Amino acid sequence: MDADGLPIVGSGIDLTKVPAIQQKRTVAFLNQFVVHTVQFLNRFSTVCEEKLSALSLRIQQIETTLNILDAKNNVHEESLQKTEVVTENIKTVAKDPRYARYLKMVQVGVPVMAIRNKMISEGLNPDLLETPDAPVPAWGDDGNAEDSSDSESSFSD
Repeated sequence: MDADGLPIVGSGIDLTKVPAIQQKRTVAFLNQFVVHTVQFLNRFSTVCEEKLSALSLRIQQIETTLNILDAKNNVHEESLQKTEVVTENIKTVAKDPRYARYLKMVQVGVPVMAIRNKMISEGLNPDLLETPDAPVPAWGDDGNAEDSSDSESSFSD
């Protein structure tokens, strides 16, 4: 026996002489345990189901938002590609060989008034020197070209 008076090796009780626990009491404890466990599991599953449902709804909302943003992005990319195609097809003043040499003269340092006079004499629009990224007008669209053609016709017989 230890200091508390309890046996060290065993309980020292002869279990054959101890009366059995009442079966009704055992069944009642077991039923109470089962009922409480089932109630806990039912509440737990309900809470989990609600959270999963809320999470599923949130995922659907995010997917919808993502699809909308993706559609907007595709529209934006298509419009960018169309503008790139349009800008690639448009010939700018800087790329036109008729105007490129005059732009080169400006870069070298030739006086602008001399370049403008030379362009007018050749029937080109001198205002395009200031906007090298502007689209090149068609051959007959220059205002100065029409004036020069009128002046040339006045010199003919």
